[in-house]
This record gives sequence, C-alpha cells and structure tokens, in this order.
Amino acid sequence: MAHWVSDSDGSDNFEWDSDGNGEEPANFNAAGAGSSALRSTNTDAPGPSTRVANGNGKAGPSASLVQKYMDMGFTEEIVRKAMKDNGDNGADSLVELLLTYQELGNDLKVDNGFASGCAPQTVDDSDDDDILENWDDEDADGGRSTRVANSIDDSEDEDFLNEMSQKDKKVDSLVKMGFPEDEAALAITRCGQDASISVLVDSIYASQTAGDGYCGNLSDYEGNSNGGRNKGRFMDGNKKKRKRYGGQAQGNRGPLDGSCEEPMPLPNPMVGFNLPDHWTRPVDRSLPTQAIGPPYFYYENVALAPKGVWTTISRFLYDIQPEFVDSKYFCAAARKRGYIHNLPLERRSPLLPLPPKTIFEAFPRTKRWWPSWDPRRQFNCLQTCTSSAKLLERIRVTLANSSDPPPPLVQKFVLEECRKWNLAWVGLNKVAPLEPDEMEFLLGFPKDHTRGISRTERYRSLGNSFQVDTVAYHLSVLKDRYPQGMNVLSLFTGIGGAEVALHRLGIRMNTVVSVEKSEVNRTILKSWWDQTQTGTLIEINDVQTLTADRIEAYIRRIGGFDLVIGGSPCNNLAGSNRHHRDGLEGEHSSLFYHYFRILDSVKSIMERL
Repeated sequence: MAHWVSDSDGSDNFEWDSDGNGEEPANFNAAGAGSSALRSTNTDAPGPSTRVANGNGKAGPSASLVQKYMDMGFTEEIVRKAMKDNGDNGADSLVELLLTYQELGNDLKVDNGFASGCAPQTVDDSDDDDILENWDDEDADGGRSTRVANSIDDSEDEDFLNEMSQKDKKVDSLVKMGFPEDEAALAITRCGQDASISVLVDSIYASQTAGDGYCGNLSDYEGNSNGGRNKGRFMDGNKKKRKRYGGQAQGNRGPLDGSCEEPMPLPNPMVGFNLPDHWTRPVDRSLPTQAIGPPYFYYENVALAPKGVWTTISRFLYDIQPEFVDSKYFCAAARKRGYIHNLPLERRSPLLPLPPKTIFEAFPRTKRWWPSWDPRRQFNCLQTCTSSAKLLERIRVTLANSSDPPPPLVQKFVLEECRKWNLAWVGLNKVAPLEPDEMEFLLGFPKDHTRGISRTERYRSLGNSFQVDTVAYHLSVLKDRYPQGMNVLSLFTGIGGAEVALHRLGIRMNTVVSVEKSEVNRTILKSWWDQTQTGTLIEINDVQTLTADRIEAYIRRIGGFDLVIGGSPCNNLAGSNRHHRDGLEGEHSSLFYHYFRILDSVKSIMERL
C-alpha cells in the first residue's frame, strides 16, 4: 500500500491566475523617500562605525571607506555627505542613506539643510498616513509639500514614487529568490532601474565572486516561508568561492547589461540529440564537472520563448546545451519543448508499444469525415483551453451553405480555425475539439488520469503537462542505473508527467517529494499514486517554502535524491500569451530561479554530507 505524507505548511498565498503584483504602495516618510526596499531591518542595531577620528578629535570619513562606496557607483560628494549625516549608525544605515540620496539625484544639494531630514527614521504607519493626507490637501490647494525639497514639483513627485515602486518590485523579486535585501538594492543601484532580473542576478554573483563579503552559494540565502528577508551569511575569507555556469570564472562571463542574451537558434527539424530508430548527427556534449550526476536533473519549458530566455536558462544550469524536441516525432500532436539535463545520451529506448504518430492512426473514425482539402495529419500543440460552441456552429453552417468543395476563402477560414483549436472532423461538415480523454491518450497518460474534475480543469492541467513518451525516452537511460529504485525531487509536478514516465519505464520510485501549487493537480497525482505505487509520496504546495534547511532534512531522511525534475510555469514565455509575455521577469515564469536555487541546494548538500 502506498504511503502519502502531506507536508504543506498552509502558506498557500501565491495566486496562479492573479494579474496583480501583490506589492504594497511605496510610502513617503518624513525623510521624503520611504520605500520598503530601502528600510533597514533594524536601523538602531549596533554595527561598525563609518567614521574615524581626525586630528582635532572630531570624527571624519576614512579615505578607504569613501573609496569603497565610490567603487559601488556613488559619487564622492554623496558618499561624504551620507557618512557625515549617518554618524555612528552603522553600515546598514549608511547604505540605506546612500541609496536614498542616489534616488534624489540632482535635487539633493549638499548644503541645503535637507540632510537632517533624510537620515533613516522609524515612522509609525499613522505618521505615514498623515504625511500622505497632508500632501494631498496641500496639492489640492495649489501649495507645495513641506515634507520634501521645494524644488520637486508634482510631476517629479509622481515620477519618484513610480521609480521607487518599480525598484521595490525588483527588490522583492530578488528577495523571494533568496538574495539578501541589501545586495538586491545595491545591484539595482549598480545596474539601473531598467535592468532585467537576470542581469541583476548576474551582478549580485559578480559582486560575491569579487569578494564583497557574501558567500557565492545561492543556497545560503533563504527567504522564510512568510516572505521574510534574511541577511546572507558572511563567509570565511579563506573559503573557496564556487564557480558557476559550466565552470567558468565569474569574471570571464561577459557583460551584465543583457547584450549577450541573443536568441538561441532552434534546430530544424526539432529532433533533439537523437530519436528512436533514426539516424541523427553525433553530439559532442562535454558536461562541466559540477554538472555531472548523480544527482541527475531534468528541466523543461517551451522552446519558442522570448529572446534571451534559453540563453539565460542555460547559463544558470551550468551552460549545458538545451535539447530541443518536437513531440510530433513521438505522437500525433506537436509539442515544441526545450530540455536541459545532465542525463547520458547513449542507450536511450522508447516506450513500448510505440504510440500512433498520425491523426488517422490515433483516431481512425475521423478518416470517414475528413475532407480532402484538409491536409492535416497531426495536431498542433495541445492547449489549456478549447473552442466555443458558437464557432463550431458557425463552421457547420458556413460549410452547409457552400459548394463541395468549398470556395478557397471558406477553406482558408475553416483550416485556420481547425489548426488553431485542434478541431477534428466528427461528422458531415461537423468539427469538434478533442475530448480530455483523447488529449490524455495523445500525451501518453493512462485513460481517465484526469477524470473526476471539471472539463475546464482537465483541459488546463493536460495543456500544461509533459508529453510522457518524449520525456520517458530521455529518462530511459536511468533504468539500468537504479535497479533498486530511486528517490525523486519533482518540482512543478503538475499532473505527474515525470512520475508516469518513470512508472511506464518500470523504474520504481521509492520516495517522491512533489512540489505543486495547484490543489487540483495534487489531487490527480495522489489518486494515481495510490492506485499504482508502493513508495512514499510527500507533497509540498509551494517551491518558495522549500528552503535549504528543509531540503537537507529530506536528504538526511531518505538518503539523498537521485533525480531533480520539473518545468517551471511557461505563462510568461508562451507565444499565446499576448498580454504578459514578459520572459523570465514575469510573475510566474520567474519561478525558474527557484528551480535553480533548489537544484543548487541539493547538489551542495549532497556533496557536503
């Protein structure tokens, strides 16, 4: 009998379908620059003084300290002013003050008496509300706010707030990925407000590798399950810094401004490194030392992603060359995907029996009604939604009122809709979308795998899943390596495409730690697991709660992971998303960085234990 453990901590506060950014608005405090990204965790905490005594007994800035902060991109004028106003409040307070002055820019005058109002203060929420309320009242009367420098007009106030809000969002994104808040803020200062998340991450790693005092191991930076911001752990100066991205030294990685993020060319045909029973070009793939398994890892996402996405993903995953495969070579439906993995390439074997590769082989009954002017022999990529009944009726009526064969314009209209929605011919002049059980069949899942939930949920879950035959072909090399079974860390599990693939390959899963946000998908996986498996299933509902400490506890408990597998959400990568195709900066697709963080933690912990 299968064992199942619910390991949810109840912190399920990420909304997959939310269009909001979940950010609080930036507030102006008495200093005129109250941003959550700039607030110190404790401005009164003791820390090293930023001043030294000069000859007359008064404290003055150290030349070396001034130069240190000038190297970060601040001007000497701002550094000396900030050190003077900061007093003995410590380094954290100084950094916060420098960032505040940097944001104020040319509006800040060294001798205008503004400095005393800019020092970091503790302001109650009620005070912030009063400030905003007074500001609004004075603006309505045509006056100027006395809380900020008189030289800043209304439009500049609004621009400043917008800039601070954008900065807050990026700081929060970096903190959720596990970086310390102060390093995130400094990276934005160095690279600018418009820098992408990937560029900011590169900047942080470059700073760490250059010896700015923080450990270069991302697993050392963990946000708590409540979104708290923890400072990084200071490293021993003699500790060897880790190299990333294919063993290259960080200093040799090229520019950090995104100019190196050129589109990665996609192969045509998209056949990957090899196919079953097909001759393909030999692949000379040399993995860097830190990428060699075990543990093995396998990452998947849409191939047709925005510019630079796959280049960035590859850089984070040890500079491994992606394997781009169209699943039309494994089944009767296209599914263009990219896979980055450290699996061997030799001795792959397909699942048997081989699935049908044409529409007529998969659904023979459609051949009777299929018109000669419809040249389709395979379906396009299976989507998360389906066509409306109104469109189906419009097609039927249009064809019924046309000649046989229909005029070219009618044919063109019908074919465009059939290709877009994967419509099949089920009667005279009658088309229909694929049923959920037909999608299950095309994707390699067992019959009724998703049955028991609504049709809408079935389409959504299946549209976001792996194509099992394709993934199983890649994973088949593990069968002889793990005759006694394996432990799997399954990230963004969905409806269990990876688990079904391993099961169909005959690979026993001793323990699976599954991380999946959707309760519907977790229910589907749990139901299948109880019917087919004897191992232990541990379910977690959010990758953001899977910290290094939690990973280490699982590794000690089960003896380590043999495979880390998953594909982060493609919501902001897919071409069908016309409104939020934001690449890896998107709300959902930025979760890729958690895949890397968790993989990095697993490898680091298993090397250490």
